Amino acid sequence: MTFTCDGVDEIFADSTDFTVGLEEEFAIVDPETLDLVPRYEALHAAAQEDPVLAESVAGELISSEIEIRSGRGEDLADAFARQREARTRLFALAARHRAALASTGTHPWADYREQPNIDTEHYRRVVDGLQYVARRNNTFSLHVHVGVNGADRAVRVCDRLRGVLPTLLAVSANSPFLDARHSGLHSARTQSFTKTFPRCGIPDLYGSWAEYRRYIELLLATNSIVEYTQVWWSVRPHFSFGTVEVRICDAQSTAAESDALAALIVACVAQAARDEDAGVPLPDHPRRLLEENFWRAIRFGLDGDLIDLGTLREVPARAAIDGLLHWTSPVRAELALDEPALPEQNGAQRQRASLQEGASMQEVFARTVQETQQTYAQEAAA
Repeated sequence: MTFTCDGVDEIFADSTDFTVGLEEEFAIVDPETLDLVPRYEALHAAAQEDPVLAESVAGELISSEIEIRSGRGEDLADAFARQREARTRLFALAARHRAALASTGTHPWADYREQPNIDTEHYRRVVDGLQYVARRNNTFSLHVHVGVNGADRAVRVCDRLRGVLPTLLAVSANSPFLDARHSGLHSARTQSFTKTFPRCGIPDLYGSWAEYRRYIELLLATNSIVEYTQVWWSVRPHFSFGTVEVRICDAQSTAAESDALAALIVACVAQAARDEDAGVPLPDHPRRLLEENFWRAIRFGLDGDLIDLGTLREVPARAAIDGLLHWTSPVRAELALDEPALPEQNGAQRQRASLQEGASMQEVFARTVQETQQTYAQEAAA
């Protein structure tokens, strides 16, 4: 069936502002060696016996990866409740099947050439179309969907978030290791994924649904894509759900970090929508400056500086986070959202610090997997 954009504006017209959907990707690893293991098909089959997991578990590109989805939450609290229940059930299921789940942006030492892809029509198409680029992509991330009413408004909210994306990446950086090496980066996942996949990273500024639709339809007409999900921008309107989907972030090692990051993203999307409603001028930052900040977030994470796009001066990444909190304070008050409880150090900083203290890469990853097991698996019961 050939995809068309017909009906997408109706989906967004029916969308409810600030509903929330969460998607968390986990690596499936051997509990003893912590190597990636291709257990997705077995876990997915077992999940069908659980009515919660049957609805929330999904596959991604490789068989050693599993995703859980909250489904549509009426607000952030509802999405959290749904996701926490699914997390607890999934971690228990994995343990019963002699598997562990890890949550970093990359697996530190896995050889991508040894990872089988899952056998679905969508991912067969991705691998066939992208070849090495798809096979090389063994990465794990957090995606957050926020309902936005109106297709024009959703596209313009994406436009407004372009300058915010590097800060969100710096907050989430959690992948210093790749190919059995310390990469020297804070988010090797982002370098590996967004700098190789086509139609990826920080999007262009479109200004309207009509313009975005023209772009998608051009790609379809020129046989560049066959479905809209082959546009992998770090923020994009999601045609099936009527949401703005933020896709920039590394997977988080602890449940608390994942929740705090999701809360910050929801606040950013909602504040961008409120700015659009109020007629606040749409930022049109040069792509070269957005890309500079994007690189700085990849390379230095929260240890580095970003360019303040208003003053064109360097500011510490931590100060950029304060700027996001200040900007989103009105909508957080409106929606009764607490200030996100972001940690003093993010995942990349903790892993790099452990390495500098003398731990091996294997020991650092083992500690990170333990963090994940102790937080995602137990939080609902706690």
